[in-house]
Amino acid sequence: MAIPSFVDRVTLHVYGGNGGHGVASVHREKFKPLGGPDGGNGGDGGSVILRVDSSLTTLVDYHRQSHRRASNGVPGKGDHSNGANGEDVVLPVPDGTVVTDAETGERLADLTGEGTEVVVAQGGRGGLGNAALASAARKAPGFALLGEEGEERTVTLELKVVADVGLVGFPSAGKSSLVAAISRARPKIADYPFTTLVPNLGVVVAGNVTYTVADVPGLIEGASEGRGLGHDFLRHIERCAALVHVIDCATFEPGRDPLTDLDVIEAELAAHGGLEDRPRLVVLNKIDIPDARDLADLVAADVAARGLRVFQVSTKSHEGLQALTFAMAEIVAARRASMPPPAPVRVVLRPRPVAGKDEFTIEREGDVWRVRGDKPERWVRQTDFNNAEAVGYLADRLNRIGIELNLLDLGARAGDAVAVGGEDAVVFDFAPQLEVGAEILSRRGEDQRFEEERPAVQRRRAKDRAYHENDAFDQAALLAQSADQDAEEVTGRNG
Repeated sequence: MAIPSFVDRVTLHVYGGNGGHGVASVHREKFKPLGGPDGGNGGDGGSVILRVDSSLTTLVDYHRQSHRRASNGVPGKGDHSNGANGEDVVLPVPDGTVVTDAETGERLADLTGEGTEVVVAQGGRGGLGNAALASAARKAPGFALLGEEGEERTVTLELKVVADVGLVGFPSAGKSSLVAAISRARPKIADYPFTTLVPNLGVVVAGNVTYTVADVPGLIEGASEGRGLGHDFLRHIERCAALVHVIDCATFEPGRDPLTDLDVIEAELAAHGGLEDRPRLVVLNKIDIPDARDLADLVAADVAARGLRVFQVSTKSHEGLQALTFAMAEIVAARRASMPPPAPVRVVLRPRPVAGKDEFTIEREGDVWRVRGDKPERWVRQTDFNNAEAVGYLADRLNRIGIELNLLDLGARAGDAVAVGGEDAVVFDFAPQLEVGAEILSRRGEDQRFEEERPAVQRRRAKDRAYHENDAFDQAALLAQSADQDAEEVTGRNG
């Protein structure tokens, strides 16, 4: 199956990279087997980014390859070695690409301007190693946090050509010929309908004004409802500052005349919607043909009576083209002057609000208490439930933001089921720990190997003290015994 060279609408599946896991490690060296936690953090996963590249005019690359994935972060290592971050995947898109969430229909971005970008799939954050989790209350964590999974999303990319003037009209009305006559663009031109299958852009210079003209593939009656090809390209004129009706005055098709053609195209534009405020110009084309010139002279007054400016032109002889290009330049210049100046780009850092009750919600669903919130759900995803210390640390974190207090206030009892999250929630048996006290709670999530070392150290130190005390006692006894012997010798000599 042949793949088209021009694609202006695609569905793209994007996957952010997973964050690397943190590592639980203990520093070891000779005569110091447990020197403290030294596990490094995992690297962040890469993100998928869309960035405008003005040299592109089609989305065909994503029609061929509709799945794009960023790389994962590298897990941490011992000796305070952090894992590397995953590489971002930057996808170039044409200027004028609209990004929409395919599932919700939410518009995520309207990308216009060279270099404009948006992150469509955020990489997961890397997990913290046990060195980063150490604190005054938890000096020896025996666990690390897991890396978060990257974001998965399906987006729709829709190209809307960025042009100042849009040419609309029936097939074979001469739109492509007009673009070729007033610019250096060289679109395909032939004497059969629907020759143009893709929008053509041309750059026009009129006096001091430079602007772009887009040739929209031919519209027919019913195009807004799916007839012909025009319904696929009506979106390309949404950004235009002005619309130019190109009317074929030399057509021999029965039932067609310039006024009827104008009414039909206007009806399709109205059905598409959003174009009512755009100024219009009317071009009566092909006046190099005598019958066409006579017809143009006949209908020009009727068109002008509708409040529209009329230009009689010939793309073959170039008659009337200069006046037309300057009229388009006038409209474009007025539109640009009416636009507010672009605001300077400023980076504003807004810290997140202080933690509070609004960080989570608790609702009763049957026999289950369901806890929802970005922070608690993220903490659950970071927890290794095969590690009892990690589970204890999670309990401390949830208690710290008040989940346990709220559950008690709502009437939860020990043993009730508590689910944190949505469909893939983790379910706990509610076991309030408030009466245990901070002294006991502070030891949850601490490596017990360090606790086991302390009695051995104490025994070794006691033994050393006993040895020195015994040694000092022996020395004192020897000194006393020597003193007694000396006294006896002196007494014997005196006697």
